[in-house]
Parts: sequence; structure tokens; C-alpha cells
Amino acid sequence: MQTFCFRSGDYPAPLAGVDEVGRGPLAGPVVAAAVILDPERPIQGLDDSKKLNEKRRLALAAEIRECALAWSLGRAEVEEIDRINILQASLLAMRRAVEGLSLAPAIALVDGNRCPALACRSLAVVKGDSLVPAISAASIIAKVCRDEEMIRLDAHYPGYGLAQHKGYPSREHLLALHDLGVLPIHRRTYAPVRRLLERARGEAD
Repeated sequence: MQTFCFRSGDYPAPLAGVDEVGRGPLAGPVVAAAVILDPERPIQGLDDSKKLNEKRRLALAAEIRECALAWSLGRAEVEEIDRINILQASLLAMRRAVEGLSLAPAIALVDGNRCPALACRSLAVVKGDSLVPAISAASIIAKVCRDEEMIRLDAHYPGYGLAQHKGYPSREHLLALHDLGVLPIHRRTYAPVRRLLERARGEAD
């Protein structure tokens, strides 16, 4: 099996890195980012957002926004996730992120094993968020954006712990779902939410 080795000179410029965050949560949108880094303003310490602590992610996100040639966010809402499934919603969010860039990329390197339909050439890179700096930057921007949104939703929907678990199926979240019920921001096609709704319908009948 050949190991992917990223060398910027192997790809036409401008190059966009693309990644998404939020496939696993029971609540909230899936958020994607596309980033075109400036080779004249390198950013040190870029890595998969999951490997960075919150303080470091926030600092890097600010640096990326300041130094990148272009960056953009895209998203797919809960209703879209439930209608077209999370894979297709993730691809849609990534396409929206690339389309929102102020600078058209010559190529997009996309984290994972699937690429959205794009106007430019694209290449899927497994574990790209650890291997390609522009994808790392996209993963950081997307993660920080989505986390901030879940913190805002926590203030709007107290009692669910959204600021802590960011919508993922933690024990606290599952207990809150059971005790407090399903919110409009919950993904109804995800099994824990779907089971609660089916149970409620059964009891109503």
C-alpha cells in the first residue's frame, strides 16, 4: 500500500484543503471549511483539529483567518442531514465551502475517501487532516466554528450539555434526551433520537 506524501509542488496552485466536522453528533449541523494557504505566510503547528487542545485550535484558527489567501465555511442543516443522509450532507457542506471561496482553486484536496462534485479538479486524501497543511487548516476552522455554534445553542437549550459534548452522544446527552425530550436541532434519523420518537409515538397510540 502506497503512503500518501504531500509536496505542494506536485499540485497546481491555488490549492484548497477541504474538511468537515460533525458527522457523529446527534444534534446540530455538519460544518465544512475550505482553506487556501498563502505559501508566503506559513503557519506553524497545523494538524488534525482532533489532536489539538481547544486553546491551540482557537489560536491557530485566528492565524489561519488572518494569513490564508482565502477561507470559507459551508454547512448542511439538520433537516438536510435527515433528508439526504449524513454522507451526502457532508459532501454538500464541503461543496458549499469550496464554492464560497473568494479565490477559485485549481485543485481541492479533500479529507477522507470521497470528494464532492466540484467545478475544479479534486482528490480525496485519507487522513488528509494530518498529512496536508491546507486540510489541517480546514479541519481547525470547521471545528472551531461548529463548537462555537454548539456553545450558543447550549444557552438557547439549557440542560442538554451541548457546550460540553458539542452534540455527540455522550452519557449526559443521552440522559438529557430521555428526560427532556427531542429538540428541533436533533437529527431524527440517528438511532438514539429515532428510538425515542418511535417510543413516544407508540405511547401516544
